[in-house]
Amino acid sequence: MGNDLPLLHERDPIAYGQVRGQNVFVGRPLADDVQIQEESSKIRTVSNEVPEHPVVSPVSGHVFERRLIEKYVNENGTDPLTGGKLQVDMLIDIKTSPLVKPRPPTATSIPAILKALQDEWDAVMLHSFTLRQQLQTARQELSHALYQHDAACRVISRLTKEVTAAREALATLKPQAGITAAVGSYAAPAPQPVSNYEFSAAFSYCILLMLLKQALRQHNLLRRLGMSDEVIQKLQDKATLLTAERKKRGKTVPEGLANSDDIRAYRQLAFSHGKGVHSASVPGILALDLCLRDTSRIVTGGNDKTAVVFNKDTEQVMAILKGHTKKVTSVIYHPEEEIVITASPDTSIRVWGVANAQCGQMIRAHDAPVTGISLHATGDYLLSCSTDMYWAFSDIRTGRVLTKVRDQKWSDGWESMVLRNRVPALTCAQFHPDGLIFGTGTDDAVIKIWDLKERANVANFQGHQGAVSSISFSENGYYLATAAEDSVVKLWDLRKLKNFKTLQLGDNYEVKALCFDQSGTYLAVAGTDVRIYLCKQWNELAVFNDHTAAATGVRFGNNAGFVASVSMDRSLKFFGMS
Repeated sequence: MGNDLPLLHERDPIAYGQVRGQNVFVGRPLADDVQIQEESSKIRTVSNEVPEHPVVSPVSGHVFERRLIEKYVNENGTDPLTGGKLQVDMLIDIKTSPLVKPRPPTATSIPAILKALQDEWDAVMLHSFTLRQQLQTARQELSHALYQHDAACRVISRLTKEVTAAREALATLKPQAGITAAVGSYAAPAPQPVSNYEFSAAFSYCILLMLLKQALRQHNLLRRLGMSDEVIQKLQDKATLLTAERKKRGKTVPEGLANSDDIRAYRQLAFSHGKGVHSASVPGILALDLCLRDTSRIVTGGNDKTAVVFNKDTEQVMAILKGHTKKVTSVIYHPEEEIVITASPDTSIRVWGVANAQCGQMIRAHDAPVTGISLHATGDYLLSCSTDMYWAFSDIRTGRVLTKVRDQKWSDGWESMVLRNRVPALTCAQFHPDGLIFGTGTDDAVIKIWDLKERANVANFQGHQGAVSSISFSENGYYLATAAEDSVVKLWDLRKLKNFKTLQLGDNYEVKALCFDQSGTYLAVAGTDVRIYLCKQWNELAVFNDHTAAATGVRFGNNAGFVASVSMDRSLKFFGMS
């Protein structure tokens, strides 16, 4: 028996190691080497290695590595030794202690130990050298940053002195002086030479200060000198006259005004201009207005960068106004003259003569897309707003900007300039019927009421969600209708400065435009469809779904005799009594 054991080692050393070292055979504990010799022929692994996850085949009674035997069975369906039929779920797991493979010996001699120590020393020294390099780089960057900060402070101090000098010079100008003369008479102090490196180091600070200087020349100068006493008196006289006329009319309903039953019976008129008002290459009409003196005259602004003047009675295009370099988003038809005013994201406002289809004046009041315009009751002045956060008051006869104002909260001080990117942009604007106050909407859901003469924000209305898309004052001056991205129309009482009614329009309803009729009896809403509401009761009278895309503008004809609307489907439609 003593001679048989070495033979077993030579013939099947792995099998012997399995039985001896792990006791994996499922028969009974092995008592002596004879038993080992007898059973060793029954213990195999496909890989001839000690199995990590041993299993027993009930067909042959041999131990296998699970990973390998499963692969073999899946491919052949038999036991690898006996050839008998075998399935994976027939294999029996064997519980064994975890197999720990011994670490190969390394430091088995003095030279090997010395080499290991040398490698460790080299690694430590390399790491130390890397840390020293990083420390040196950090010191250099810190020194550079401190120098930049010092240079920036010097530049800021110098430019602040120049701004102060500019303010003092502007304060000495006579209020009667014109804008051009005032600017021409002021000679800015010559700046001291500044090295290129200083300007490069303080670039971000310099930009903010330069914007401040530009604001002083183009904004504060206009605020102080643009609104002359003559202009202010003209605005006041017009407001007094309009107030007196409104009191004289009282609550009398205008003669010939369409009643509620008429509005309910309105249908699309046969002569609605379906397609072709604007170019088909860039479809979509974005704005609409009617001439109050003759509501058969209509102007539309489109995605095709043009404005089109259309006569409803003759069904003919009267003029095509070309000149904007981007889409026309706002249009106004002068109530007394053949003049059209258009605004565009190309930052320009243009005043057109309808007879010759030529641009008579171009108003450059903004440095960013113009988002809203409104004509003053005098017919001589224009309110505009933009994403540059400013509203402007301009003379349409001369094209001159009389004043340009941003919310005082963001207009003064270094801190406001740093926060410039977080100032809300203006999205729409409209004059109150009296013309002494007006409203603007912002992209942070706030409606601001402004005093024109004082150029001051006097009230704020909050409650919407999303950017304000449209606002409209009622004819009597008591109500303000507003809409935003929250699918509602809110009605505000300007006497009590509060929201008294909210019209729910349905989920995902998109409001593009609001409009009261000339008597203040009806309110029109354009968006997903066109809806007409009766004021005071705020009942829905009619819904028009004739457009195939979102309606972008809506207006009432004379005495609400018809309703006109435009849409992204490139159509101009009229609704009235058949």
